[in-house]
Amino acid sequence: MGVSSIRRRGEEANKLGTASDNSENNIMKGIRHFRDLDVYQGAMALVMRVFELAKHFPNEERYALTDHIRRSSRSVCANLAEAWRKRRYQAAFVSKLDDAEAEAAKTQVHIEIALRHDYLSQETFEELDDYDKILAQIVKMIDQSERWVFKTRRGSARK
Repeated sequence: MGVSSIRRRGEEANKLGTASDNSENNIMKGIRHFRDLDVYQGAMALVMRVFELAKHFPNEERYALTDHIRRSSRSVCANLAEAWRKRRYQAAFVSKLDDAEAEAAKTQVHIEIALRHDYLSQETFEELDDYDKILAQIVKMIDQSERWVFKTRRGSARK
């Protein structure tokens, strides 16, 4: 499945409605697993691309830039998965999303460093600029966190 079809499927899921009376929000109807999230799918596609590109970094960068860029890009996905499992508690959910946001920003810096050292072409750098989209999606989830957390029987999010 290509990145564009993955994104389309995720975008359709993200267009679902608002809170309902049951224990989950309508936004969740099309999303049953963190792997269904558009943001996760986009981040994972970038993880795979970053991994392949980092194979071509110089050996002297092996324990510096190569490890750091791979670790931070993977951490975006891991933190999104953790956030998904912490949806029972809004503060914990937002905290893990904050971590994912920070790791995405860190990955952007590592990509820029790779560009400035001429390990990446300008074209490849621009291709990896999808981290701006990932960051925007994470920020939107944070801003609308009440739509993502489970609701208690009284209808208010647990904190």
